[in-house]
Parts: sequence; C-alpha cells; structure tokens
Amino acid sequence: MTITADNPPAELLAVTTVTIGAESDLLRVRSTMRAYARQAGLGLTATTKVVTAGSELARNILRYATGGQGVATVQEAASGQKTGVQAVFADRGPGIADLEQAMRSGFSTAGGLGLGLPGSRRLVDEFAIDSAPGLGTRVTICQWNR
Repeated sequence: MTITADNPPAELLAVTTVTIGAESDLLRVRSTMRAYARQAGLGLTATTKVVTAGSELARNILRYATGGQGVATVQEAASGQKTGVQAVFADRGPGIADLEQAMRSGFSTAGGLGLGLPGSRRLVDEFAIDSAPGLGTRVTICQWNR
C-alpha cells in the first residue's frame, strides 16, 4: 500500500546517503538535511520542519527496523523554478501492517504518543510512504523553497 501527498516531478541533483544504525547517525541525518536545505535556499522555518521530520523518520528506523538498520538518502530537488530538499528513509524491517492506522495521530505500536509518522507528514510539503509486512518501509519527504 502507498500513501502519497502532492508529488510533482522533480529533477534530482546532488545525493548523499547516510547509513542509520546508531543514535549518533541521527546527528548525521540532521546535519546533512540542514546542509541540503541551506543549499536549496530554504528559510529557517522550512529548514526546521524538514530536519525535524527527517530526524523523526530516522529515529523510527532505529526503533522499528530489523536490527535498527536503514538508510537516509538526501538530495537537492528542483521542479521548474522551485528548489528544495528531498529525503528517502528506507529499511528492511518488519513493515507496517496497517498504514492507514499508523498514519492516525495517537496510534503507536511502541507505547509512544503516536505523533511520528503523522507529525512528519504535517511538517513537510510532500510525504509518501510505502510499506508491507515483511518487506520494510520506505518514506519519502520533500520541502520546497517558497
């Protein structure tokens, strides 16, 4: 199952991949996303939103993926006159059995507040998630310069 938000075609430019396997990798994800946001000309608010969403998605990989392993691929994106930052968070974990339920605020399988996925979706301009039991999860986010 796939859930997507507005998803215009984007020309992808420079790419950086960050392996996620430990808490220290969350800092690398945040700093990489911040650098790409700055390069794309995002303002402070847009930068803070995309970095926060990315940090939450990277943390989800540590919590839920098999062995806490996954990758974040961060890249500059361009579509027409717009520039932005796009990030893909992927793991080969257990997957999400019910995406619709997982995207509802307040739902948590780990006893948390249940704000991670739906909160990340609200923070960015574009959000897409693809997951299936036993196949892992892939979340793509994008924030555009206004």
